[in-house]
Amino acid sequence: MNANLFALFETRFPADRTACCIETHDGLYYSWDDLDRATAKLANLLTGLGLPEGARVAVQVEKSPEALFLYLATLRAGYVYLPLNTAYQEAEIDYFIGNAEPSVVVCSSKNFGWVSKVAFRHGTSYVFTLDEDRSGSLLSRAAARPDTFETVQRAEDDLAAILYTSGTTGRSKGAMLTHGNLSSNAQTLHQYWGWRSDDVLLHMLPIFHVHGLFVASHGALLAGAR
Repeated sequence: MNANLFALFETRFPADRTACCIETHDGLYYSWDDLDRATAKLANLLTGLGLPEGARVAVQVEKSPEALFLYLATLRAGYVYLPLNTAYQEAEIDYFIGNAEPSVVVCSSKNFGWVSKVAFRHGTSYVFTLDEDRSGSLLSRAAARPDTFETVQRAEDDLAAILYTSGTTGRSKGAMLTHGNLSSNAQTLHQYWGWRSDDVLLHMLPIFHVHGLFVASHGALLAGAR
């Protein structure tokens, strides 16, 4: 059995893939089929880069459906997702990239100049841009990729994500989270909170920290909810 967290989400997609998965405040509508095809394109892009096993993908972008798709595509492709607070400045990004050694960095277009300089100095192979208006080099590169992808096999103890601690009592440290960690957490909350497929999540949190990215998003995805 594939323990990849994305494989678990796939089992909970509704039978009607044309149903609404995400509706944005400005009226955009993404179906479950849109999620499947978008994550497939992004996963195909990532795997086509020839990244090493367990490669980290560091992401500092504004909140958007496409940013969430990038997270899911990273899981689907078997790589490790590293979300970074959008308020971090150059000195902080320099530390996180130097410490985590990501193979790929994705940032906002407005920050590309200084982020790419930091990333390449630390040996990052690829830097892409992604903006909240569905623009940027990441989506441009992914657009021509196939829209089907077989989710990569992962074991429960394989790394899925790294989240850095707040650093209030010392230098931030990377907390390493496995597919099993995140799957167990999602399924426990699904049971205790009584998630249903007809629930609607009003997502008000950032998606660079634990609650916004994992608790909220995972809850809706695992329930097949909007």
